[in-house]
Amino acid sequence: MNFIATRIFSGSMIRGAAIVAACVLISSCAVGPDYVKPAAETPQAWVGASTAEPANLAAWWETFGDPVLTGLIGQGQKSNLDLKIASERLRQSRAAQGQASGALWPSLNLGAGYQRSATNPPDDAGAAGSDSGSRSLYRAGFDSSWEIDVFGGARRGIEAAGAEVRASGEDLRDVLVSVAGDIGVNYLTLRGLQEQLAITRENLAAQESSVRITKKRFDAGFASELDLSNSQAQVAATRAQIPSLQAQINQTIYALGLLLGREPGALLAELSPEEPLPEVPDQVPAGLPSGLLQRRPDIRAAEARLHAATARIGVAKADLFPRFFLNGSASIQATHLESWSSSVYRLWSVGPSVSWNLFSGGATRARIEENRSRADQAFVEYQRAVLTALGEVESSWIAFDKETERAASLRTAVENNRRAVELANRLYIEGQTDFLSVLDAQRSLYSAQQALSSSRSKRSTHLVSLYKALGGGWESAGPVE
Repeated sequence: MNFIATRIFSGSMIRGAAIVAACVLISSCAVGPDYVKPAAETPQAWVGASTAEPANLAAWWETFGDPVLTGLIGQGQKSNLDLKIASERLRQSRAAQGQASGALWPSLNLGAGYQRSATNPPDDAGAAGSDSGSRSLYRAGFDSSWEIDVFGGARRGIEAAGAEVRASGEDLRDVLVSVAGDIGVNYLTLRGLQEQLAITRENLAAQESSVRITKKRFDAGFASELDLSNSQAQVAATRAQIPSLQAQINQTIYALGLLLGREPGALLAELSPEEPLPEVPDQVPAGLPSGLLQRRPDIRAAEARLHAATARIGVAKADLFPRFFLNGSASIQATHLESWSSSVYRLWSVGPSVSWNLFSGGATRARIEENRSRADQAFVEYQRAVLTALGEVESSWIAFDKETERAASLRTAVENNRRAVELANRLYIEGQTDFLSVLDAQRSLYSAQQALSSSRSKRSTHLVSLYKALGGGWESAGPVE
């Protein structure tokens, strides 16, 4: 049995390897800036909203007391396709984190091979002769390499990957907020449209009654053909509103179906029956502005991406320093399969190595500067996310508050217009006024009723926008998996 061993080892190498291993345990060896969570400046109070904590922000839809709305949001949190995409992106980020973590561990490669060779020397005449012999060679072995993360490049990469996982998780929560808000807006818009359709049909019935009265008066000679034509024209104009409203109702139901990850018409049978628009409170507290930093998933995702960008500076900066490895290999060779246990050559080697890219034309420092710029961008994006959140809360709250005032005035207008219609009809029947007064009163009532219904619907959707701006709706779905 032949035995060949290559020993790439010495006392100095052992000492060097020990020093390298000691450096791994020193956390200060990780180059690059350590991440510090930014301090975002927020106002002490809102411009107009109350700073009291909102009740049940995690499941804000329960405020409306509508079991259908609650059921739709519950379905959407399970089947929405955007949520599934966000979930897969979180899974992808976790896989990337696993790849980054692998850099701290040794790599081991196994290999085997077979080679057959032959020699064919020339004969005395200079011509090719017959094969003088052939030889088979069987080989099997492994080699391993372990890069010792002395300067923390791999650890910074793992840190960045972990921050990206956190950002993807917050992105998933942000989609939960958006899905709940979009379902709420579309559902309340649907009920508002159904209310407007009911108002249109109610006014149409009243106008058709006026046509019948006018027709009788015309036949009796108490009304002009102009009065009859005007009453019939108003009926036609009101009836023309119905197909448009029906189309908007169906389109809104289609949108809800898509939000639930279903075909557009899947909810037609369930949502087509008309239901009243839910009532909403007059005042909604918004909590402290600083609370948005913890409640809004998009702010938390921006902060996590800032963390990742900061860690990548260290990843790039580690390329300025040498890289240390512990390498090893072992193999066996034999000329015959049956001789694996006897006549084999055994070879092995183990020892440290170092590589250092001393010159790269400035590419390494350019990468460091690039990552510093990315970190600065991420910081600005974080600031923008905070300001955007503050602006969305203020805008949603003022829209809700002013729509509440508008709805109160419109209620008064509807009541007065209803009395005007009753009075105009009575005076017309008694012959004390012309039919134009009746038409004006009916038009004003219909316009006021539609405006009030639209205002109530807008007020409800503004409230949903406020809940969404406050970052409500993701806690109820449970922990991110």
